[in-house]
Amino acid sequence: MSHTLDGPAPGARQAQKQKTRQALLDAALHLLAEQSLSSLGLREVTRAVGVAPTAFYRHFRDTADLGVALVEEALGSLHTTLVATLAATGDGEERITAAVDLIVAYVRTYPAHARFIAREQHGGVKAVREAIGGQLALFAEEVAAQFAKEPEAAGWSEADLLMLARMYVDHMVMTASALLGTDDEEPVADRARRQLRLLTLGRRHWLDETADKSGRYPTGP
Repeated sequence: MSHTLDGPAPGARQAQKQKTRQALLDAALHLLAEQSLSSLGLREVTRAVGVAPTAFYRHFRDTADLGVALVEEALGSLHTTLVATLAATGDGEERITAAVDLIVAYVRTYPAHARFIAREQHGGVKAVREAIGGQLALFAEEVAAQFAKEPEAAGWSEADLLMLARMYVDHMVMTASALLGTDDEEPVADRARRQLRLLTLGRRHWLDETADKSGRYPTGP
């Protein structure tokens, strides 16, 4: 390791700081498999890492701040993958299969992150709920932007495209939660594909003449 007369070089110090920060995140995620963030104490986390409680504050203001960092870690990397999947597959069976496969692979590879998001989406820590809501809203905006580029979007309003995108994102979260609760992926994946087919059919007929200009279908005789 490179050292100066005053101690480790700045690059080495930064690397060690990042290593400790990641260790705190990993320890918290492990502990959160059995409890909610609102019940997690920072001393539990620092004890698991083997650092003094004061070291925690060099990286996070409090456990809520740590939770927000976990949200970014859990969902941040999905943005590019999700949009690329939608862009490459078009509107049809290929997209449906790819979207469901993406969620299955995510839950299979990162079950602790998926469980954390499912639990804390409606949990007791406001900052974390808002962080999850912000990430999901950004997903919806990105999906809507992709939908807007497609021929099927002709005649759709921005509001309706965003509504459709939010349905896709809500479905993604619902599917992830269902996968966490089972040891048999295929029935969950099959149901998810069928639900997306229903959404796709609805999209294709949303602008049918049976709808008025506001997008509301007649309810009376």
